[in-house]
Amino acid sequence: MTGATSETGSQVVHGASARMGAEQATFADMPTPLYVASPSRLLAWLDCPRRYRMQYLDRPRPQARPQRAHTSVGIVTHNVLRDFWDLPASERTPAGVAELVRTSWIDVGFRDPEQSAAWRMRVREAVTDYLRRTDRDRQPVGLERSVSLKTSTMAVSGRIDRLDDRDGELVVVDYKTGRAVPTDDDARTSLPLALYAAATARVFRRPCVRVELHHVPTGTVTAHEHTPESLERKVAEAESIASDLRRADADFSEVGVESTRFAPRPSSLCTWCDFRAHCPEGQAMGPEKSDWEGLEPTAYETRDAS
Repeated sequence: MTGATSETGSQVVHGASARMGAEQATFADMPTPLYVASPSRLLAWLDCPRRYRMQYLDRPRPQARPQRAHTSVGIVTHNVLRDFWDLPASERTPAGVAELVRTSWIDVGFRDPEQSAAWRMRVREAVTDYLRRTDRDRQPVGLERSVSLKTSTMAVSGRIDRLDDRDGELVVVDYKTGRAVPTDDDARTSLPLALYAAATARVFRRPCVRVELHHVPTGTVTAHEHTPESLERKVAEAESIASDLRRADADFSEVGVESTRFAPRPSSLCTWCDFRAHCPEGQAMGPEKSDWEGLEPTAYETRDAS
C-alpha cells in the first residue's frame, strides 16, 4: 500500500475529532465519536510519540527535511506499477514500461544527475523484470484501492497497492522497493496488511485472508494466510493503539506541547527522521543520513569507485 493517503485532510479531521470528543464527553447521552486513523498514523505513534506529534498534531507543523532519493524511487515504482495496467494490452511491453518510468521520474534527493540517471535505468529494469513474472492478462481487481474498516471505537482507512482475484478469493498485494528483502514473518506481523485484508473482506463481502509483500528489486514474494481469528487479533491491536491515540490527542488539545504523552523514543530510526532538526534527542543518536543513503550502489557507481 502506498503510504500517501490524504494525511493533511486527515489531520484536520483528527483535530476536530479530539475537540468533539472532549465536548461530547460532557453530555452523558452523546456517543463517543469513532477515532479516525490510517495505518501509517497508528504506526507513527508506535515508532516515536514525538514524531507523531510533530507530524500530525503540531500547528504550524514543523518543517520536514527534503525528500530523499529512495523515497523518489519508491514513488516512481509504485506509480509505474499502477499506470501499467491502464495501458492497452499491446503496449504492456518493456518499451511501454520505459516510457512510464521516463514520464514519471522524480529527480529529487539524488547526489547528482549521473546517480539519478543510473537509478532511472535501474528502476526501469527492475519493474520490467518484475512484470515479466506477472500474469499481464489478469487485470487486478483494484489498484491503489481505498478501503475502510469501522469497529465500535475506530474508523481506519488506507489504500492497497494492488488487489488480486485468485480463484474467487481476494489477495492484498503491497509493493516494497527498499534495500531490505521482506520475509514471510514480515507479512505475518504487518498490521497494515491485516487491516487491509479485514477491510477488503467487509467492503467486497468476499473472503480475503492472504496478504503478500512483493519486493520489486529482487522479485521476492513473501506471504501469509490469515485466519478469521488472527485478523480479529490484528483489529483488536489497532483498536488498542487508537485508544492510546485518542487519549494523547485529547491531552494535546488541552495543553499542547506541554503534554507529557509525547516523549521521544530514540533509536537508529532517528538518523532517518524527517523531523530530527526539531528533536535534540534524535540528533544525539548520530549524524543524519544523506539524501541518497537509502540507495544501494548501482553497478555504474561500483565501477566508478573501483
